[in-house]
Amino acid sequence: MDQPAFLVTVADGQHIIHALQICNEMESSAKARGTGIAKRSPDYIAQKMLEGKAVIALHPNGSWAGFCYIETWSHGKYVANSGLIVSPELRKSGLARMIKQKIFELSRTKYPGAKIFGLTTALAVMRINSGLGYSPVTYSELTDDEEFWKGCRSCVNFEILQSKNRSNCLCTAMLFDPEKEKTFIPLPLAAAQQPAKKATVTDRWLRHRTRPGDAADNVNTFQI
Repeated sequence: MDQPAFLVTVADGQHIIHALQICNEMESSAKARGTGIAKRSPDYIAQKMLEGKAVIALHPNGSWAGFCYIETWSHGKYVANSGLIVSPELRKSGLARMIKQKIFELSRTKYPGAKIFGLTTALAVMRINSGLGYSPVTYSELTDDEEFWKGCRSCVNFEILQSKNRSNCLCTAMLFDPEKEKTFIPLPLAAAQQPAKKATVTDRWLRHRTRPGDAADNVNTFQI
């Protein structure tokens, strides 16, 4: 059976009608995973759409299929592609990779000199990030903007983060540095459809970092 021809596009005012459903799915998915989530309101998601800082995926019939948005820190020096979410019935369809590709391209267009980072517990997201040129880094290489770290307070793992003086937590930090862009060859989206290859050293490392029970397409790269 052929996959639906999803429309993955930069969100705008016409997509605000989906904001409440997106927020509700973010919250329910986080609860199902048993991992942390920093909550956002429908108004906040709507604002991101109006600012042209979000990507939405739609079914051919216009219904919501997936979403992700941009946040900036340290006066635009750092960018986070946040709140990656895919409708439950479409997970593991490759849609998350399409959304991540689009939001990454949007981030590079709006903030060409910024470092793009994410925090995640999902192996699938780590692989997508790696394909875009992200590398695993220590937390010390992320923004030191206090507003960013305040977003972790509503996460169930916040006490772990605090006990380790923000040096690490259950999430893996990954970073794209534009200074290294010329030396990186992006992984084509079509690669997601290719047969699985023998696990590399990187794959084994990512698998080791992933906690049992983590979701795939619905986990947030950084949801604050």
